[in-house]
Amino acid sequence: MPIDLDTFRDLEAAAGSEFVAELVDTFAEEAPGLMAELTAALAAGDAAGFRRAAHSLKSNGLTFGALALAGQARTLELAGPQADRAQDAAALDALATALAEALAALQGLRHG
Repeated sequence: MPIDLDTFRDLEAAAGSEFVAELVDTFAEEAPGLMAELTAALAAGDAAGFRRAAHSLKSNGLTFGALALAGQARTLELAGPQADRAQDAAALDALATALAEALAALQGLRHG
């Protein structure tokens, strides 16, 4: 499961399930843009923009209990763009996969 259920349930208990459902929807709408920002920042050599987008994905992942997503985003945030473009592309692909898995799980939790 890409979502830590204890974290997600704690969030629902603290904020209410309706509000958490809205947060999930907002994250689902904004996450593709954050991935696009990462890709654009990488292509432009914008290390600060790259780290900022990775930080946002990390923070959102932690909020919802998407620990794999948060961990991968944290690694990118701390390391920034690498000199090895193939390494960067592989890291972004892995992050995109973790994001897709987290979003699918969150949508399931949101509706269930």
